[in-house]
Amino acid sequence: MLSFESLISREEKIAVVGLGYVGLPLAVHLAEHFDVVGYDLKKERIKELKSDRDRTLEVSEDELSAAQIEFSSSPQKLSDCRLIIVAVPTPIDNYRIPDLRPLRGASVIVGKHLSEGTCVVFESTVYPGATEEVCVPILEKESGLEFGKDFTVGYSPERINPGDRVHTIDKIVKVVSGSDDQTADLLQQVYAKIVPAGIHRASSIKVAEAAKVIENTQRDLNIALMNELAMIFDRIGIDTMEVLEAAGTKWNFLPFRPGLVGGHCIGVDPYYLTVKAESLGYHPEMILAGRRINDNMGKYIAEKAVKMLIGAGKPVRGDRLAVLGITFKEDVPDLRNTKVVDIVRELEDYGVEVFAHDPLADPREAKEYYGIDLHTMDELNGVDGVVVAVTHKSYLRMRLADIAGLCAANPPLVIDVKGAFSPREAEDLGINYWRL
Repeated sequence: MLSFESLISREEKIAVVGLGYVGLPLAVHLAEHFDVVGYDLKKERIKELKSDRDRTLEVSEDELSAAQIEFSSSPQKLSDCRLIIVAVPTPIDNYRIPDLRPLRGASVIVGKHLSEGTCVVFESTVYPGATEEVCVPILEKESGLEFGKDFTVGYSPERINPGDRVHTIDKIVKVVSGSDDQTADLLQQVYAKIVPAGIHRASSIKVAEAAKVIENTQRDLNIALMNELAMIFDRIGIDTMEVLEAAGTKWNFLPFRPGLVGGHCIGVDPYYLTVKAESLGYHPEMILAGRRINDNMGKYIAEKAVKMLIGAGKPVRGDRLAVLGITFKEDVPDLRNTKVVDIVRELEDYGVEVFAHDPLADPREAKEYYGIDLHTMDELNGVDGVVVAVTHKSYLRMRLADIAGLCAANPPLVIDVKGAFSPREAEDLGINYWRL
């Protein structure tokens, strides 16, 4: 069976399958100690990485240039690797059902090139049991090898926070698990080389899978609570951020804030757990209630914008609103599952003309995925109001007065989704201002 010594001596190679937000930083860190093959089925992605450019902005040009990684879109390269780490997306479909096609597809590719004595590790977020119930049978079928005898598997959930330059791979405790003790031992040694923060060894793969899926479920529920409180406080007529600031003076008050919950983690992972629970005959009421609240926040914000337009004497239909930021999170270019689109769609349903702007989003992807045209900042001048949906650093550098200056209306109308600016400053500037 595979040994740590054969990997650290570079006698055997490690492959990372899927070079996105998770896989690429992982490959870069591993390459400091091991021989690494970075595989992605997208030839364009491989070409980009070979030219030392990462469109996700997770790895710098200098870091890519220094990393000794063999990037390839040829699955045959996997045949030369004895430790294969799978880090592909696990999204949901339009009906909020887990979409395991990327994971199944990766398992097929790995299975076709699986050699005897190989260990396959999965990092993708899944429901408890998916690794052994979904992936292992595919690996056996495609390889003709026997699980537990000819190959083993492990699960070590990713903990990447896109755009976060503080909580990087090496600074977050890594959870590892294996299909047997020897595999768990191996993975503990391998990951310990790149994660000085420490290793937590789970007793089983299912425990590790469950630990990952509840991390984001917990955050989702806490944010849902803040969103519900924000809607209540808005009706009462008090500022949510002021309430949270006051409550936060207690030592054990958790510092969550209201907002849009999109992206490929927090807004997705809970459905992997709820679908599994329902398949076992249990209806998870609290988790799904939180999802309903968070999924409806885009609609709520758009309706608030419409009410403010009406209150300002505007006709709404034909009004022009600028939306600043359409990615799912500040300072990242990723558009997957962005909830800003919900704001745009709802405003358009009211007849509002939306002018979207984002300095990081790819205009082609915005058009292809959502049918949204991105505009230049100059094209936003003279709008009836501004929705600051994503607080990219470039928007914060503009200051509130500059953002309000895009409006032709007097007073200017600004909706601050992330609560990045001060109501007092807005009042001093004579801005018709609202924040979530």
